[in-house]
Amino acid sequence: MKKSNGNGSTDAGTEDASHLIDERIAQLGDWRGKTLARVRKLIHQADPDVVEEVKWRGVPVWSHDGIICTGESYKQHVKLTFAKGASLDDPAGLFNSSLDGNARRAIDLHEGDEIDEAALKALIRAAVALNTTKKARKKTTSPPSK
Repeated sequence: MKKSNGNGSTDAGTEDASHLIDERIAQLGDWRGKTLARVRKLIHQADPDVVEEVKWRGVPVWSHDGIICTGESYKQHVKLTFAKGASLDDPAGLFNSSLDGNARRAIDLHEGDEIDEAALKALIRAAVALNTTKKARKKTTSPPSK
């Protein structure tokens, strides 16, 4: 079931979100749709437990104990924005956009760009590990309930 939460986001169940992402890929119908579909497949390979969501008026979002990344499509590129990218090691140098922020980092993929699949999967796994570690720390540092 989809519901607007008042801030432009759409909260959809996983099946609904997956269907909406399928529709978005089909609507693009060009290299951007193919790129988004390829990235989506790599995300699922890297983290089989990933949850698909659609937020902010149709932006695909992949989460696991928090947002891993979003997949936005623009005229000239597909942008993968990692919510906590500034906290991730990027030994392959995939991040090429939004490099000045304190939290996010992004990868802009242009038509014809090759995707370093192994490096992208490693980055996704690192983002999941960061999310799950932070969630575990919150649980252990929370005061006991009375």
